[in-house]
Amino acid sequence: MHILAVLLPIITVILMMTVFNWPSKAALPLGWLLTVLSAVFIWKVRFTDAAGYTVYGILKSFDILIIIFGAILLLNTLKHSGGMDRICRGFDSVSRDRRVQALIIGWMFSAFIEGSAGFGTPAALAAPLLVAVGFPPLAAASFTLIMNSTPVAFGAVGTPIQGALSSVAALVVKTDLNPMEFTTKLVQNTALIHFIIGSFLPILGLMMLTKVFGKEKSFKPAFDALPFALLAGFAFTIPYLLSAVFLGYELPSIIGGITGLAIIVPAARKGFLVPRKIWTFNGYSESKENSVPLRELTTEKSMSLLKAWSPYIIIALFLLITRIPWFRVKPILSSAGITFPGFFGIADKYRLKWAYLPGILPFMATAVLTAFIHKARRSEIKAAWKDSFRQISGAAIALIFGVAMVQLMLHSDINSQGNPSMLSELAGLLASASGRAYTFVAPFIGVLGAFMSGSNTVSNILFSSLQFETALILSLPPVIITSLQVVGGGIGNMVCINNVVAVSATVGISGEEGRIIRRNSLPMVIYSLLAGLVGVILIAITAA
Repeated sequence: MHILAVLLPIITVILMMTVFNWPSKAALPLGWLLTVLSAVFIWKVRFTDAAGYTVYGILKSFDILIIIFGAILLLNTLKHSGGMDRICRGFDSVSRDRRVQALIIGWMFSAFIEGSAGFGTPAALAAPLLVAVGFPPLAAASFTLIMNSTPVAFGAVGTPIQGALSSVAALVVKTDLNPMEFTTKLVQNTALIHFIIGSFLPILGLMMLTKVFGKEKSFKPAFDALPFALLAGFAFTIPYLLSAVFLGYELPSIIGGITGLAIIVPAARKGFLVPRKIWTFNGYSESKENSVPLRELTTEKSMSLLKAWSPYIIIALFLLITRIPWFRVKPILSSAGITFPGFFGIADKYRLKWAYLPGILPFMATAVLTAFIHKARRSEIKAAWKDSFRQISGAAIALIFGVAMVQLMLHSDINSQGNPSMLSELAGLLASASGRAYTFVAPFIGVLGAFMSGSNTVSNILFSSLQFETALILSLPPVIITSLQVVGGGIGNMVCINNVVAVSATVGISGEEGRIIRRNSLPMVIYSLLAGLVGVILIAITAA
């Protein structure tokens, strides 16, 4: 009965969005209602606690909404100021091939932003940038979500790893493992698994792009770009792995992203390993001339490329300075905030960390600054804000109910029967049913946590201890199984509800979330199964 109560809201949301094509703003309120009924009548959660954590979830959703709004506002400001047109022409001068542009923006630029900020920021910035240079919105959203998986384990300066370590710290000590050695092995195993699989993620993403969205509906254009895709893959994952091995868990995605951009942008400009024929969503072109833009420009303003890119340069520098512990700015920003009381008597109090939320600093602040740098007219600034409020309204309902649903599931362990939380119950069932095949199941538990919570960090906090204990029961190496949890939490970003809703809103396709989840499920499953296979090999090597 308990497991049915857990599955009912989750399966209902998935079916409504992926099979019946309900928009998320309709499916998620239904999922929340079913969660409330299950929590109160099956889990025996007090109604006041259910109401309290619903309000807490609504407030938590503002964190995501602010990030989305900031990203949309920046994009709209660039559109109306003329900066985006100049950026687009700049990409045309590097390469007019959509496959190359996808890898520069959706893979490498996104990875750098993930390493610096995380928490849904990469897709919110990269997807609209792809749309601006000429990608179909659905293609841009799907591609950036798929790419935003390998870098996530070390995103936000290693926050997901910190979450996993906090979850298993007591168990590590209890089992007489050396905490420092466990941390080192966890970081190295996580990076190694992602290196082995993630190096080939760019070609997998291009296969989806050309097969689903290309005129030819074929994998051939993707395979034609295989040499450049492999260059892009290894240009990120090699420095990523080396950074994890020698420097720790804070910098792999940042260093991988910066190094990769420094490699593939000049390579694309010089035509190194770039396909002979240019590919666009309308098919192939023999021409390599860059003088004819692929889209109609919306403004005739003259602007240098440096001035056009200045908002993204400001954002990148700000995120580096404020997220890397060495600069000691992070504690100052994260301590500033507004605390709300625990509603209906719940213990958890929501804190709006306004200074640390990237949606405010630096996104909104940079958007305001951009208007001055680009000398935007008052009418252009007004239009940018108006468009942004209109676009965010479509995502608000879905996110409010989605986050409220997740928070209620997370805190359903506060009940009169001593039951574990709903998500822990579901993960425990998967663990007990899998037996020795658990190595293949472990990444999917990480995916489950990210799918529901929208965060690799939260997934790790939720399930790392469960993964650790299950490994002990099955006589599997706890550090490898915990690594698979971290990897799975990153893979879950491809399909997680919050990120899908957020990126759909930023590119203006709210209501298409089910289609994105359905399409991205295949690469998610492939990546997860391969991670399990690598885990089996690592366990065999360890046992030898």
